[in-house]
Amino acid sequence: MASWWSFRCLWLCYILGQFNVLYVRTDWPSLNISNIQLLSLFYNTPNGSDSLSEYTHALAMFKSAIILAQQYNITIEGEFIGWQSITTDGDIMHGLRSTCQMTSKSNIVGIVGPYLSRESLVIAPFGASIGIPVISHSSTGPELSDRSAYPTYYRTIPADDTAALAIGQLFIRFNWTSCVVIYQNDAFGQGFEQAISDVFDNYNLTITETIMFNIATLSIRGDLKSLLINNPSRIVLLWAQPDYTTLILQSALNSGVLGPSFTWILSGDIELNSFDPQWYPNLIGMFTMEAVVGNVINAPINTTLLNDAYKIWQTYAPESFPGSANVDYTALFAFDATWTLIQALVQLCSSVSTNNSSSCILFTNDTFCFNKQFLNTDNLLNIINSNTFLGVTGPIQFSANTTNLY
Repeated sequence: MASWWSFRCLWLCYILGQFNVLYVRTDWPSLNISNIQLLSLFYNTPNGSDSLSEYTHALAMFKSAIILAQQYNITIEGEFIGWQSITTDGDIMHGLRSTCQMTSKSNIVGIVGPYLSRESLVIAPFGASIGIPVISHSSTGPELSDRSAYPTYYRTIPADDTAALAIGQLFIRFNWTSCVVIYQNDAFGQGFEQAISDVFDNYNLTITETIMFNIATLSIRGDLKSLLINNPSRIVLLWAQPDYTTLILQSALNSGVLGPSFTWILSGDIELNSFDPQWYPNLIGMFTMEAVVGNVINAPINTTLLNDAYKIWQTYAPESFPGSANVDYTALFAFDATWTLIQALVQLCSSVSTNNSSSCILFTNDTFCFNKQFLNTDNLLNIINSNTFLGVTGPIQFSANTTNLY
C-alpha cells in the first residue's frame, strides 16, 4: 500500500495545457444550522482577482460530500452533518482568527484544509489544542508529516518529499544533471527546497542556484534575467503556489528566459488565459509535477461515490462544473478528506450509542475557542487511524505514526 501510494504522484509530467474555468456564484443549500458541523479552510486569491479553480473546485466537492451524506441518509444522533466555510487569503493570522471565531460559535468537529502549508503549521496545532482532527487536501510541506508534532493532523495529498523523489527520477531518466530552483519563502517553498536538495545529493545531481520569491513583496531576490542567463543550467524548477507562479512566469516572459531557451518544471497547473496570447509560443514545453488520483495510473477509485458527487455539483452549481476530466485533483483530495471525517463520525457515534446513553458529540461549555474542548478526541482519532475505504482518489488509510496516507 505504501509503495502504491508513493507511486501515485511520481510520474505525472505533461506538456502544459490550457485550463480555463470560470467561477460563478451559485445557490448551494444552507447547511449551517446543524449542531454538528465540518469546517472548510480554502485559500483564494486576495485583492479581488478571479477565483482560483483550485478554490472553486475544492469548495464544490466539500459541499458535495456533505450533501451526499444527507442523500445517503447518514446522520449523527438523528441529525444531518452541516458545514461552515472560511476563505483564507494567505495571511496565517487572518485564517487563525476566522477559525477561532467559527469554532467558538459552532460545534466544529473537524476541519478540511487548509490549502497552504504555512496555514497548516498554525491550524494543525490549533486543532490539536481543542481536540478536533484537521485533514488537509493540499498542504504538502514535508515537516507536516511529523505525527508527534501534529497529533490531530492528517492529509490526503502526498508530501513534497515524494514529489522531490519523482523529480530526481525524472532527471535521471532524461540524463539531466543540474537545475536552478526558484521557491517561495514559506513552509511550502522552503520545505520543498530542502527535500529536493536531499534528493539531488543522493542522485549526484547539482542545484546551480536557488532563487527566493518573497511572498510579502511579490518579487524575487535579485534580477531574474541575469541570474538565469548567467547560469550554466537551462532547467528551472519553480515551486510556488498558482497565483505566485503566474507572477514569476510573467516576469520570466518579460525577461526572455522561458521557452525555447529554458525548460521550466512547475509545481502545478497554471491557467493560460492569465497571459496575453502573444506569449503562448514561449509557454509551450513546460512541465508540471503534481500529485494525481488513482485512475490516472489505472488504480482503483470509488467511481460510484465520485459520480454521485459530480451529480450534486452539477445540480447546485452547473456553471462552475468544468467536466469530469477537468476537475482539479486537489478538489478530489478535499472530497476524500471530508468523507474521512464523515465516516469516522458515523463510526464514533455508533460505538458510543451502543455502549452508553451519552452523546458522542460533546464539547466543554467554554465559548472562547482556545478553551473549548472536544471530549471524544482519542476515540475519534483511533477510528480515523484504523478506518479504510476506497475514496474518489484511491484507497484511504491512515496510521498513528504519520500524518500521511499509509
